[in-house]
Amino acid sequence: MEANMRDMEISIHNAIDIISGKIVQWWESGIAMLPNFILACLVLVSFYFVGHWMEHFSDKLLSRVLKSNRSLVRFFSKAIFLTIMTFGLLIGLNLLHLDQTISSLLAGAGILGLALGFAFQDITANLISGVLIAFRRPIKVGDIIKTNNYTGQVTNISLRVTSIKTFNGRDVLIPNKDVFQNPIINFTKDNFRRMDLEVGVAYDSDLEEVKTIAIEAIENLGLTLKGRPVKLYYTEFGDSSINFVIQYWLNIRTQQEYLSARSRGIMAIKKAFDQADINIPFPIRTLQLHPDEKPMMQDFLKSNGQK
Repeated sequence: MEANMRDMEISIHNAIDIISGKIVQWWESGIAMLPNFILACLVLVSFYFVGHWMEHFSDKLLSRVLKSNRSLVRFFSKAIFLTIMTFGLLIGLNLLHLDQTISSLLAGAGILGLALGFAFQDITANLISGVLIAFRRPIKVGDIIKTNNYTGQVTNISLRVTSIKTFNGRDVLIPNKDVFQNPIINFTKDNFRRMDLEVGVAYDSDLEEVKTIAIEAIENLGLTLKGRPVKLYYTEFGDSSINFVIQYWLNIRTQQEYLSARSRGIMAIKKAFDQADINIPFPIRTLQLHPDEKPMMQDFLKSNGQK
């Protein structure tokens, strides 16, 4: 019994000695590493303030370049801050001689990035497309565009979607990937748009006179661009009219201006043709009846006439 007690006491003393030795070793290592720890903290604090200054500076600089995309400006500014802080963290860990920790962090970040890339392919594609749209600037807020079978005015370009308001008041959110990868018609890139008005005149009309009067009617509106004359082309022999298209170029910025110019052109041509006794015929349809159906139609017309 006494031998067992002595063995237990020896084991306890040995454990205490081992723990005490470890604590003393840790304390000595901590004292030895204290200058490096203080230096690492100073490095992190310095990189923190440098990162915030660079974030603020890049925010101002990018705001001048990407005026219409505030979300993209914030994204790049925050990315710059996080990049600087990452470098500061790596330098701090290196000062603490934690090289293995740095390697583990880098490997983990690589694996995590690869996994997130596969999991969020569409989000990543939309993000990259949003960045390319912001820098290449094929469209900007306020432009009237047609893309993915939607026509309207661009109201916002974010990192993920492009927002347009259609002319019937609907807000449409289109993923940036679809906007970037599909054709875009930008009607307001240079504010020049060609108006094409299709008109028909009666077969007995003097076509030279029709051409002169129609062109003068459009020119007198004062809407056309200088150096781009009004043009008229006859296109076909229609069912009840000879059809033509009259083309003229406009400098417009909004869809309302475009519709107003179209309306004024139609009214001007109609008024000019009325004054010159030029007829714009409506479609005529001839109804041919079977002989057995004629009495029934005559009775129908008589009944309606009596009413």
